[in-house]
Amino acid sequence: MMVVMRQNDGVYTAIPSRTRIKFCGLTRVEDVQFAQALGVDAVGCIFAPRSPRRIDLAQALQLRAGLSPAQRRPQIVALVVDADASLLSALRNELRPDLIQFHGSESGEFCEGHGDAYLRAVPMRNMTHLDAWLADYPNASGFVFDSHAPGGSGGSGQIFDWNALPEDRSKVWLAGGLTADNVAHAVATVRPFAVDVSSGIESAPGIKCVEKMQAFVKEVRRADVAARSQ
Repeated sequence: MMVVMRQNDGVYTAIPSRTRIKFCGLTRVEDVQFAQALGVDAVGCIFAPRSPRRIDLAQALQLRAGLSPAQRRPQIVALVVDADASLLSALRNELRPDLIQFHGSESGEFCEGHGDAYLRAVPMRNMTHLDAWLADYPNASGFVFDSHAPGGSGGSGQIFDWNALPEDRSKVWLAGGLTADNVAHAVATVRPFAVDVSSGIESAPGIKCVEKMQAFVKEVRRADVAARSQ
């Protein structure tokens, strides 16, 4: 988690800032609208062919159009898995996402070469030489640490060993098995920049649950308040 400085009786102290929240795998306008109303920071659209949460560009444009101009707009994240140039071009020119999330076998050279702000998914199952792996993506806006194995697509609903995360948490977007039942503990333990959830707020793949979304955000905010009081 990032830190900011607060002055208290003339003394500056470091306090944790607000944990960002990303809802991923959205497929319905009403879910995007509810996420926006909750103050979620980012919403993810999945363009991976094998994902049960996959949508096409036309659907993504409908989701974007459903966002209210009267409220703070969440960042739009386009998740791709080894996408071809035509899809990336269409996303860039039509959807205009704030971030591309590369979730496949994309090399550092490939991700860096597009000039887009991007997130890189990190397959933590069987991961070795993590520091060297991350160093290949020097300009990534963040890293989505998930429980999938290399070549997998994530969304497994499984937690990985958080002890394997890098010490610098400023670019850590924590994913993998997060729910309202465990996210407060995750925030307190890991202190990530952001938490990323998909299956943990669903009633079925791609169908988000209002109660689960609301509870998830509430627990993240509760953990943030507790962190500030320490």
